[in-house]
Amino acid sequence: MKIALMDSGIGLLAPAAAVRRARPDADLVLSSDPDGMPYGPREPEDIAARALACSRAAAGYGPDALVIACNTASVHGLTLVRGALEPALPVIGTVPALKPAAASAAASGGTVAVWATPATTGSPYQRGLIAEFGNGAEVAEVPCHGLAEAVESGDEELIGRAVDAAAALTPRGVSDVVLGCTHFELVGTRIRNAVTCAGGTPPALYGSAGAIAAQVLRRIGAEPAPDAEPTGGLTVLHSGRTAELPPAALRYAEGRLLASAGVAAGSSC
Repeated sequence: MKIALMDSGIGLLAPAAAVRRARPDADLVLSSDPDGMPYGPREPEDIAARALACSRAAAGYGPDALVIACNTASVHGLTLVRGALEPALPVIGTVPALKPAAASAAASGGTVAVWATPATTGSPYQRGLIAEFGNGAEVAEVPCHGLAEAVESGDEELIGRAVDAAAALTPRGVSDVVLGCTHFELVGTRIRNAVTCAGGTPPALYGSAGAIAAQVLRRIGAEPAPDAEPTGGLTVLHSGRTAELPPAALRYAEGRLLASAGVAAGSSC
């Protein structure tokens, strides 16, 4: 079994680690795009084209499924990638976990905060998700300036400043936080701590990594096997070039988990 994941950067570590935990025997292909990131300031057509190029590079390694492990790339490139690669290769997109968060907040009378990149915050896409899945809950959109880039760098000081800035824009006492960028899942504990009021109840966090892993296995007709032998290999591509996990990836538990497998050799696209 081989699963490929595409993202602009190391945000794919979270869903890749979720797949690794569900199937330690699965080979993984991680195709990121350091030449093109960040995607937020780019035009939609450019994002779609870059997502397709990185997806094609990953598809060259013969995976059983491909994950667009990036909210921005899913918004702008999922249709293009599916049109080019399906039905031969199942393609799974990423959607923020707004539905379960809103259901929880509606039941408790709480507030949902959607942490997302500035390009996504307030976008028709995100507003459409809120309208469709908001379930009557109060939803606050929080633009997280520089957080994805800080996570990508692995710089603790930059991450702290970006998290604190976004926390200052988050309603006090928020009950549920949607992590609307896969990068944010790598610093979920810091986000929860930053938005927890003194003496208050920490909010519930909703990421997409677990749901992505489950959907991948459903699409290829496989069952979770967390106790399987950890025989899965790892191939890393940077903008189509064979590479290794960047040093910043090893600052996160998800990156260290994936680094325990060797990097397979392969050709660039």
